[in-house]
Amino acid sequence: MPERPIEQPASGFQVPLWRAIAVFRFASLGYVFALVLINLGEYAHPAAAVPVLVSMTAWTIFASYAYARPARRHWPLLVTDLLVVMAVLLASVWVAGQSALASGVPTLAVAWQGGPVLAWAVTGGRRRGAIAALILGGTDLLMRDEVIQATVNGVILMLLAGIALGHVARLAAIAEQSLQRATELEAATRERERLARGIHDSVLQVLALVQRRGARLGGEAGELARLAGEQEAALRALIATPPPTQAGDTAEGPEADLRTVLGGYASATVSVAMPATPVRLPGVLAREVGAATAAALDNAARHGGGRAWVLVEEEAGVVTVSIRDDGPGIPAQRLAEAARQGRLGVAQSIQGRIDALGGTVRITTGPGQGTEIELRIPIG
Repeated sequence: MPERPIEQPASGFQVPLWRAIAVFRFASLGYVFALVLINLGEYAHPAAAVPVLVSMTAWTIFASYAYARPARRHWPLLVTDLLVVMAVLLASVWVAGQSALASGVPTLAVAWQGGPVLAWAVTGGRRRGAIAALILGGTDLLMRDEVIQATVNGVILMLLAGIALGHVARLAAIAEQSLQRATELEAATRERERLARGIHDSVLQVLALVQRRGARLGGEAGELARLAGEQEAALRALIATPPPTQAGDTAEGPEADLRTVLGGYASATVSVAMPATPVRLPGVLAREVGAATAAALDNAARHGGGRAWVLVEEEAGVVTVSIRDDGPGIPAQRLAEAARQGRLGVAQSIQGRIDALGGTVRITTGPGQGTEIELRIPIG
């Protein structure tokens, strides 16, 4: 699976990585100066090393400043960083000479060439870091008449560093995104609890009062009492619906809590009973179970018109959703007759969905006994 570029937050877990790269650039530049002083006598054109070192120093200062701003960490800066190091490697051929390089004298870049590799790894992950390492390593090998073991070892170490840091950077980005979603979820949960307390102390009490007094008065006041009672039940079901237990825990995400999906169907005429612990399903599975449940409740409301109950259970790797109503029931052969007439509501909306999930549907009904539709879905 291809890696996506890592989003660069203004602050967060990646900030220490960029600071470490800046420190690495200056430390490796100091190492370059030390090696140049040691090997100066073996260079073919020692005086030419001075402008190269000045250019490397200027680029180290500029790159450290430029990479400090997330808005600049894009292709123009990344490619320029790579080209500067390649230019230093090519200049080493003339400054040191092929004979010196063949005898084991390092290039002017030495460890300094690892800066772009680390920057590419942090911005794009393992793959981008490996690409930068291979480009610079290939440039280093191609400019030599003779390849020695030390040169190959340096290229391999640079490649491993790019892959390792790219992996760490991607883990840091994922951790920061998870922390941000968890923080947002915690804030939303606290706000929900605050609103629930306020509603319980004000709106629900008023609706309950209207229901009690209106029921005693009768007439139009009785009708208002009935409506107030329905709204009270719906509002209580709404604030009692469990919030997502983790960020992105909805039917649209890769994983969902079935309690959150089915809790939205609770109303004045629909009671939903669910376990106290999360019922985790893949998002697609939860979405289909929710759609099948909605179809069953729609049939109950259309043909029964009374109350309905939804019960969710989970045991032994199987989730069971039972939808029961107190309607008149389904007469014998009604479902088969409806299928022959082309009315496939139950067959397609309920049976078809659950069959596609590898589950089973059991319908228990009878005249005057209401209807119970049991959906059994294996979690695996």
